[in-house]
Amino acid sequence: MEFPVEKIEAMIYTIRGHRVMLDSDLAKLYGVETKRLKEQVKRNIDRFPQDFLIKPNLSALATLRSQIATLNKSSLENYAFKHVPYLFTENGVAMLSSVLQSKQAIQVNITLTG
Repeated sequence: MEFPVEKIEAMIYTIRGHRVMLDSDLAKLYGVETKRLKEQVKRNIDRFPQDFLIKPNLSALATLRSQIATLNKSSLENYAFKHVPYLFTENGVAMLSSVLQSKQAIQVNITLTG
């Protein structure tokens, strides 16, 4: 599955001065369920220091919600994440592809970092 660069760029947000991607967006890119992606991260948590993986607090979640362009203002106040997302920095995205060990993950990583 190919994703145009513009679509991938739209999945990048800024939190705490870091450019990050949501776990759910990366799961779509890598062709896995978000739940499975998070399981692999938890199994390999030593590979994801703070500058690779951000677990956002309420303030960071509010900032993230404000950056999601698909939400309209009327629903923004009522919007809540079902589960607190993992946010991956560029280094975290690269590490994630090695943890998932799939051809699609490797190809996406090449596209994202290339």
